[in-house]
Amino acid sequence: MRAAWRVAQVRAAEEALMKVLPGGALMQRAAAGLARRCAETLPRVYGSRVLLLVGPGNNGGDALYAGAMLARRGAGVSALLLDPERVHQGGAAALRQAGGTITRDVPAAVDLVVDGILGIGGRGGLREPAASRVAEVSSALRGAPVIAVDVPSGVDADTGAVNGMAIHADITVTFGALKPGLLVGAGAVHSGLVELVDIGLAPYLDGDPALYLPDADDIAAWWPRPSANDNKYSRGVVGIATGSDRYPGAAVLSVAGALAGPAGLVRYAGSAAGQVRRHHPTVISTDRVPDAGRVQAWACGSGLGTDERSYAELRTVLGAPVPVILDADALTLLVDARMADWLRDRDAPTVVTPHDGEFQRLAGGAPGDDRVAAAVHLAERMDSVVLLKGDRTIVATPDARVFVNPTGTAALATGGTGDVLAGLLGSLLAAGLPAEHAAIAAAFVHGLAGRLAAEEGPVTAADVAAHLRPAVRSLF
Repeated sequence: MRAAWRVAQVRAAEEALMKVLPGGALMQRAAAGLARRCAETLPRVYGSRVLLLVGPGNNGGDALYAGAMLARRGAGVSALLLDPERVHQGGAAALRQAGGTITRDVPAAVDLVVDGILGIGGRGGLREPAASRVAEVSSALRGAPVIAVDVPSGVDADTGAVNGMAIHADITVTFGALKPGLLVGAGAVHSGLVELVDIGLAPYLDGDPALYLPDADDIAAWWPRPSANDNKYSRGVVGIATGSDRYPGAAVLSVAGALAGPAGLVRYAGSAAGQVRRHHPTVISTDRVPDAGRVQAWACGSGLGTDERSYAELRTVLGAPVPVILDADALTLLVDARMADWLRDRDAPTVVTPHDGEFQRLAGGAPGDDRVAAAVHLAERMDSVVLLKGDRTIVATPDARVFVNPTGTAALATGGTGDVLAGLLGSLLAAGLPAEHAAIAAAFVHGLAGRLAAEEGPVTAADVAAHLRPAVRSLF
């Protein structure tokens, strides 16, 4: 599992490492990694045309030294200086010595643009005159791939916030450690493919990471798999309290999600029991939560409604001494102070799965620019694991650990996919996974299923449910 580190931690690690390296060695390591990635991106190095967008300080220096390395291999490299008075003098001299040029004009065509304007210390969007020059470059060189140096200019490296103009990179080459802003929020969209270049920082990074980025191997290691001695009960029994007369599809979809998970038995309780029986005959169904029988976890809320019956069903679910996932209408009911009391009194783990609108009702405000901090604050306040949905879903724990799901896709932005996710998460909880692992594993596989479904055309929630099992199989 990879980790991302805050800017202050990275800065401190760089300072510690530079004390034991010859002067300039760290920048040369970064520039070499950047030049290698640029060379791999170009159709060929010799004869290619590269434009460097160069800002002040070390970020511009990285770009200039990388440009010099490319120029020595026969590339035609030109540097457009966004702040000529503060350019990195050593990098500029190296570029000229290698045959590169300093230019004031945007070329008519290039094969690659390198964004070296602002580094990880940048805050806010691009300011004038840089913003106008970037707009000019974007217009004139539309279609040329863009590689960002360390972080796309205009992206907050700690939060992923984009307040104003920012570079849209196809690839971001980041040095020494991943930064949170490359992985969450708008910053993740602006960063494109993120490649980490090892420059020797790892031994010097101190404190806890800002967040963790699981990969397929982590999910496969967590995923419960049956053993020869298992039976349907020992694999876990999940209760699904979702759907209603008005929203029976939510019940059908959440049960489909649960059936694709590792639990050995699914029990449904709710007023959509008839629909569930027709679509999922293997599920044991009843009309009321108190009559469902014993379960190891509950998934509750999708399409449940917010009437008195729904309130009573949710109260019964929260009173059970088992892990619970609360989604959709259950979150609306949670805003009621009575529900908040029930939540605080629980001993078993609780997972809440808000989208931004539901988050705002629960927290009293929108997640804002720093989605990681917002999710952590809500997790601490509710003493629950928070799965904040989005293109990069965030899972935060009450003790401030944060995981970010890398498999998100816009294809999942359609009605009912959250119902499928809730059922799958409930199944993982019933199978015995810790709440935070169950949440990120469900989000990861759900994202893979969305991607698989999107390969075949427009995506519905039923398509996502149908692709959950292939998504799980792809892990092993």
